[in-house]
Amino acid sequence: MNGVDVGSLVLRVCVGFVMLAHGWNHAFRGGKLEGTGRWFESIGIRPGWLNARLATYTELLVGPMLLLGILTPLAAAGVVGTMAVAFIANHRKNGFFIFRPGEGYEYVVTLIAAAVCIGAIGGGRISLDHALDIADDLQGTGGAAIAFFAGAGGALLTLLLFWRPNRQPIS
Repeated sequence: MNGVDVGSLVLRVCVGFVMLAHGWNHAFRGGKLEGTGRWFESIGIRPGWLNARLATYTELLVGPMLLLGILTPLAAAGVVGTMAVAFIANHRKNGFFIFRPGEGYEYVVTLIAAAVCIGAIGGGRISLDHALDIADDLQGTGGAAIAFFAGAGGALLTLLLFWRPNRQPIS
């Protein structure tokens, strides 16, 4: 095992845990899926009930996929997609720092960058991708491209279909 394998494992486990916890929080804590749906509606993503489920189920799926290192670039694409929608629809207007009112975008941009790196590095030797002998096919420039373009494409499709931000009247 080399440094890249260790780095992949640490990065996958950290980002996978964050995504699983995020999805778990949406599904089972606070306002649950209904509250998450209302929040989506409040930021202009409609219908909120549907998008709350799509985002939550994506997070609950890609978290364990990253933890296990299975189809790693596709799992990373799920992170890119959900965080890109969060960036555009909610965080970008609030500035960089997450402690700013409304929460800035440092968190979501960091997760996007980490996910693209995970796609490039691949699952490493400590992954199901390696155990299934598909790790070499799912890393490098191709893995990064899958993570970035599939994630960005999913985000773009979501925003085009469902994002209807509340616009301020021009005075």
